[in-house]
Amino acid sequence: MAHMLSTPEFWIAVGQIIMIDILLGGDNAVVIALACRKLPPKQRLRGILWGTAGAIVLRIVLIFFALQLLAIPFLKIVGALLLVWIGVKLLLPEHDDAHGNIEGSERLWGAVKTVIVADLVMSIDNVIAIAGAAEASGHGHGMVLVIFGVLVSIPIIVWGSQMVIKLMDRFPIVVTLGGMLLGWIAGTMVVTDPAVARPDVISAMPKLVVTDALRYGAGAAGALLVLAIGKWVSTRRRARAVPVPGVAAARAPVGLRRLLLAADGSESCRRATAHVIELRRDLREPDGVELHVVNVQRPLPRDVSTFIAGKTIDEYYQERSEEALSPVRARLDEAGFAHQVHRRVGDPGTVIAELAERIGADLIVMGTRGLGTHTAALIGSVAQSTVAQATVPVMLVK
Repeated sequence: MAHMLSTPEFWIAVGQIIMIDILLGGDNAVVIALACRKLPPKQRLRGILWGTAGAIVLRIVLIFFALQLLAIPFLKIVGALLLVWIGVKLLLPEHDDAHGNIEGSERLWGAVKTVIVADLVMSIDNVIAIAGAAEASGHGHGMVLVIFGVLVSIPIIVWGSQMVIKLMDRFPIVVTLGGMLLGWIAGTMVVTDPAVARPDVISAMPKLVVTDALRYGAGAAGALLVLAIGKWVSTRRRARAVPVPGVAAARAPVGLRRLLLAADGSESCRRATAHVIELRRDLREPDGVELHVVNVQRPLPRDVSTFIAGKTIDEYYQERSEEALSPVRARLDEAGFAHQVHRRVGDPGTVIAELAERIGADLIVMGTRGLGTHTAALIGSVAQSTVAQATVPVMLVK
């Protein structure tokens, strides 16, 4: 055991399992938080603890069976294809779906039951990915890796779910790297499937000599495949959504009458707000400018709405939206700049571009972290997405 803990392969596999669980378990964490939301404060922590404990045990049991099934010929290849699909889905913008009708329970065991049943239904992607990572890197210690990784990652998800969601919103490269990690695991699963790697299984089939170089090469190919497919599908969707490309503007057009300010609560958003205020002061008729402020919340995974009522999810969106809008509205009120507020749920770039067209905006103003073109394309910049889809000029404020 001590020798196993001292090997880099063990800790690399643990890191992979933790990252997979954080990325693919975010929806589970939201279900836990929302299912226990209506419990009395004294029972809320108990509901979270019992629900989480049940989810951990259930997850470990499912992964144990998944590890046994991976020894069956061709199942690793099937699992690899599923992981590629899951990885590509991570890279694509989510769209808002109709909410379900199952209410967060006001009774302790009702909330615990909701958490456990939801985790059972929503954990298939986690189970396949974690089993693949543990089997590929465990060197005979797969279940030890699984138990250790899940025990570490589930508490991070449950108590740090808001932090994790904000981190992924602020740094989309985290999600991109997660999708590529799933592609990496898929590649290594394909070349280690018993049907193509073991001489004693289906001996008539050609066999691969599985070396470290082959596994690393297959993993890299899988990661790049997920990235390429994800970016290609995303680009195709954007092209179909708005055929006329937007124009990145360095300065405001003449005759500015209607502005749309995108607000996400970031530091760059605060700078964009200050820029809008200065822009108004420089106009000949500042009182004639109509300002619209929009906050767009990325939709929760559709699985969440299966277990949590629409009213509860709407309250969640409202709270996060208000958190992002409050500092912007306070700054505008301080400057005496009247404005209308729009709250939306969907893919930010698409929603901002569509709203600008609907209200007849002359200019979209939004903050940007100032990433280079290639970097922005890799990590999925909201600013880049807006510019690509908007039919009006877009001013990016660094």
